[in-house]
Amino acid sequence: MGELKYQNRATKISVKPTSFVLIIKELGNYERDRKKTKNVTHKGNHTLEQIKKIARAVEEKSLAKNLWGTVKSDLGSWLSVGCTADKFKAKEGIGKMKNW
Repeated sequence: MGELKYQNRATKISVKPTSFVLIIKELGNYERDRKKTKNVTHKGNHTLEQIKKIARAVEEKSLAKNLWGTVKSDLGSWLSVGCTADKFKAKEGIGKMKNW
C-alpha cells in the first residue's frame, strides 16, 4: 500500500509493507531467485513478541477496531505462508492467544 503526500508542488511517496511481507522478513530466509525457485513454502515459528510487532506495524492500515482484531486477521496470513505462531497453527493459536 502506498501513500502520496503533496505539498507546495513537491510530492512524497511512501510505501507501507503488508503483513505478508513482514511475516516473511521476520522468518529471515526470504532471499531467493524468483526465476529459479518456484512455489516455496516458508516454515518457521514466530514468538508472541514478533506477532505483536507485526500487528502494530499494520494496525493503522487494518480495518479492525483493536489490536486483537488485527492479530486475528494476520493469523490468516500466517496460515497461507505456512508458519506457526508460538508453536501453534493459526487456527489453534487464536484460542490460545485470546488470554494475552
